[in-house]
Amino acid sequence: MMQAVGDVTALRTSFSGFPCGVAALAAVVDGEQTVLVASSFTVGVSQDPPLVMFAVQKTSTTWPVLAEAEKIGVSILGETHAESTRQLASKDKSNRFAGLETHTTDEGAILLEKAPVWMECSVEHTYPAGDHDIIVLRVHNLRSDFDHAPLVWHRSAFAALAG
Repeated sequence: MMQAVGDVTALRTSFSGFPCGVAALAAVVDGEQTVLVASSFTVGVSQDPPLVMFAVQKTSTTWPVLAEAEKIGVSILGETHAESTRQLASKDKSNRFAGLETHTTDEGAILLEKAPVWMECSVEHTYPAGDHDIIVLRVHNLRSDFDHAPLVWHRSAFAALAG
């Protein structure tokens, strides 16, 4: 039986039934490492030009800072990041990168080691979408390393893909 959408808990539970990848978007902004974790990340928005997108809550305090970066590193998180993903998304911004291996590009994009996919991006468009904004990023550089399996967010928990 269908339920009315008015119940936010029912809506979130239903949305959680759709497995999706997890991405860390990170850059050095004003000398500080900044990171945002998104489970709403979507690849393949466009091939020409190369575009990807994600949604961010309008109440985010991290996104307005990260949006100022010249380039943003997008790391599609792998199974090896399962334990550190909650740390990256923590409210304690001072410890988010503690113990993590990263690579920083000349333009300030931060990429996490052992990620199946790296992308160096810039903000192309921002569109309002209810209590979120849809952010479209242009991909400038990328790398794939499929020796590392992706991390999946499903039913409000991290999961691994069965091979």
